[in-house]
Amino acid sequence: MDQIAHKFLQVNGLKLHVAELGSESSPAVIFLHGFPEIWYTWRHQMIAVANAGFRVIAPDFRGYGLSDSPAEPEKASFDDLINDTASILDSLAISKVFVIAKDFGAMVAYPFALLHPHKVAGIIALGLPFMPPGAFTHHFVLPEGLYVRRWQEPGRAEADFGRFDVKTVVRNIYILFSQSEMPIANENEEIMDLVKPLTRLPSWLTEEDLSVYVDLYEKSGFRTALQVPYRSLQMVGSTVQDPKIEAQTLLIIGEEDYAFKIPGLDEYVKSGEVKKYVPNQETIYVPGGSHFVHEQFPDHVNECILTFLDNNKHLVVV
Repeated sequence: MDQIAHKFLQVNGLKLHVAELGSESSPAVIFLHGFPEIWYTWRHQMIAVANAGFRVIAPDFRGYGLSDSPAEPEKASFDDLINDTASILDSLAISKVFVIAKDFGAMVAYPFALLHPHKVAGIIALGLPFMPPGAFTHHFVLPEGLYVRRWQEPGRAEADFGRFDVKTVVRNIYILFSQSEMPIANENEEIMDLVKPLTRLPSWLTEEDLSVYVDLYEKSGFRTALQVPYRSLQMVGSTVQDPKIEAQTLLIIGEEDYAFKIPGLDEYVKSGEVKKYVPNQETIYVPGGSHFVHEQFPDHVNECILTFLDNNKHLVVV
């Protein structure tokens, strides 16, 4: 971990934090985090991929971690994160890159590949497939009481989170998201109420790991994080007329990931419908894997990642 360098880039009017490891002359890999994560979620992958001969870059999205928050967080959008990703690569003089993304980071990675196909050598997505046009209005109906729908309501998550300190909020989210059941609250309870006070962290997340996340969420707060992804989800799903990602793609799914209990999502992948949009996709299911499969089983996930990168590194001209 001590080998990881940290720098700040002036990007689209904001100072964005980037963690980096590996030689600038090596093929590049950019890691895009989800929620409630920051760059640190990729610590196991960054070291393994850099040791395999790649340059690895893991930014904090705007409003997350050590990156600046936008002046008006409530106006932030996925388009901002897509543009920031392109600008980060331009700032670092990286012309082509492998994109590894988890959770809503994949909602940045896929449209980035559609808009900048010449910049993308390949995609590895963890926990979220390509979302078709109108994903959350026509294809996948989110259950009432699911945390996503609750947090879409302005003020509701703020009131829920505000009853606790930041450490308790982040701890509770990690506990909820590592379980196999969807976090769904009853009408008379809030999402934070779903975690009993003495519930332990998942075994793969230490108190020291938690403190890294907590320290940075105490800095950033949750304003931007609630806007992107949750209050921007209606915009998810490609606006490209006939979206098709030609890049080689690997989708890694934990078999116990609660997200694949969203009605229709698992069938969308297993039936092959997703290949209408991502024809060159391979899917790997990880037995016992949770929503945080890359932290839970880092060695197995790293092996999948390195095999994919090794098979496709000829697509990058350094």
